[in-house]
Amino acid sequence: MKLVTYSVGTGVPEVGILEGDEIRPLGHETMIDFISYGGNPDPGEDVVSVGDARLHAPVPEPQKVICIGLNYEDHAEETGAPIPEKPIVFAKYPNTIIGHGESIVIPPITSQVDYEAELAVVIGKTARNVPESEALDHVYGYTNANDVSARDIQLGEGGQWTRGKAIDTFCPLGPYLVTGDEVPDPQALSIRCTLNGEVVQDGTTDKMIFSVAELVAFLSTGMTLVPGDVIITGTPPGVGMARDPQLWMKEGDEVTIEIEGLGALTNPVQAE
Repeated sequence: MKLVTYSVGTGVPEVGILEGDEIRPLGHETMIDFISYGGNPDPGEDVVSVGDARLHAPVPEPQKVICIGLNYEDHAEETGAPIPEKPIVFAKYPNTIIGHGESIVIPPITSQVDYEAELAVVIGKTARNVPESEALDHVYGYTNANDVSARDIQLGEGGQWTRGKAIDTFCPLGPYLVTGDEVPDPQALSIRCTLNGEVVQDGTTDKMIFSVAELVAFLSTGMTLVPGDVIITGTPPGVGMARDPQLWMKEGDEVTIEIEGLGALTNPVQAE
């Protein structure tokens, strides 16, 4: 099942099932509300054309956006960082989240803005001290994410990971949320980033150092995960800062994140 948060005209965002070029409304205003009440679809008879709708981020305002750094060995190697023994955790916030088609806006405080294709995991039921063997039972679904990063701030101000990554618009999500039953193995997905039509990242989630199940179990130790929480699971190699010459996103660019079975998330880039 593919779920979207959408709006029509000046209407408030609501949740629907995406079926081809049509959206069937589900009667919930937020994805968190829908998931919290069981996440079972009961669409009405109304149908909205995708062409008449604006797609928002599937989960526009999660309580938590938890990010994992250096979770692909070959990405860690390309940056010169040691392979982590435990997940490296940092945060983004709801101010960073935008949807498919919305602009990534580069503020004047940075000139080194990087792309990062990542698998995003959306929690479906409360998780606290969950064993790895049960962790995927707490996942509701998956979507594409772009962990946009201001490298000059992240690395040039004494290691300010959150400050360099929690800038407004720096977390595109979407275009839709795919339920877990359609993703039987989150560790067997191709993952790709394309910048202005050129493939700059091309990997597979089986290269993760810490699997989705391991991450959910690890994070739930000491931190209660609740429905709608988003976990962004790390990026494969090919990021702009590791290239020679380095490759930074700029005004006029277009970046697409595409993970197998999850559609394509495309965002233009503009200067503030």
